[in-house]
Amino acid sequence: MAEKHDKSMMDNLYWWGIPTLFRCPNENAKHADISLVGVPHSTGNGTTERDQHLGPRALRNVSALGRRFHNEFQINPFEIAKIVDVGDVPFPEANNNEHCIGQITSFFEKIDSYGSRPISIGGDHSITGGILQALGMGKIANGSPVSLLHLDAHTDVFTKVPHFLGAKKSAAHWGAYLADQGKVNPETSMQIGLRGHPRTSDWLQPSYDYGYNVVTMKEFRQRGVESVISQIKKVVAENPVYITFDLDCLDPSIAPGVANLEPGVMGFNIDDAISLIQATKGLNVIGGDIVCMMPTKDNPNHITAHTSCAIMFEIISVISANLH
Repeated sequence: MAEKHDKSMMDNLYWWGIPTLFRCPNENAKHADISLVGVPHSTGNGTTERDQHLGPRALRNVSALGRRFHNEFQINPFEIAKIVDVGDVPFPEANNNEHCIGQITSFFEKIDSYGSRPISIGGDHSITGGILQALGMGKIANGSPVSLLHLDAHTDVFTKVPHFLGAKKSAAHWGAYLADQGKVNPETSMQIGLRGHPRTSDWLQPSYDYGYNVVTMKEFRQRGVESVISQIKKVVAENPVYITFDLDCLDPSIAPGVANLEPGVMGFNIDDAISLIQATKGLNVIGGDIVCMMPTKDNPNHITAHTSCAIMFEIISVISANLH
């Protein structure tokens, strides 16, 4: 008993031992219900803010301190589901965005072939394109296109130019090309929290043209969280849903270490963001990701990494509860 207690105490020390996500075993996805994945990629957002590839390591470093029991759902997801950390997607040509997106797709095709549901930490938002090229119309989705629960300050449905500083399948383009490929169904997808970086009056038009269900941050505040949750359940319905969480949807005061800060308009508080994720309990959630963490811009207490940990725990818990 004393040894078990000592091990439990040591496992809570984020600075001790080999860092894996939530102390999960480092195994392949073959027999796992949920696969946790690092995607250390940052050439899909071709600005000077390239340190997003450090996100997976930052989250691994703090996740030993992450929660293990979900009070609202009354479950310990790590006890009711087989959850593993499969490691990082390899990027032998890390500065070649298109090659990296192909690497991501190949990596996640293998996870999908095992029927394991992936939850990833990036990495810039281009990783979602590579992931959903594998999951859309795949095994876990039962051959269907994916519906998105997309929480973000930006649309990522960029159609004005064919590339973003050389990256074609970029962090700004994935919402468009996945729809073009038939991997994502915009009409059963939600984009919530959009508020950021309009350069022209028609900045939302591509999302409307593709048929995405858009809820801007201003509309969210006017309607309230319960109204938007009701819309999520109606729009997504029985379709396979994928949660993609860009940390810049949060207000910069609670998530300062992100790649594209949008301080001009208040973002989500953490309670509202988590409520939107929890709204997918009972839906067919096939996976999710957290993207755009910039550890080199984070506070000394690693608050953005800890917040990312909390978001990942919620997605883990939703999927575990749905499988239970």
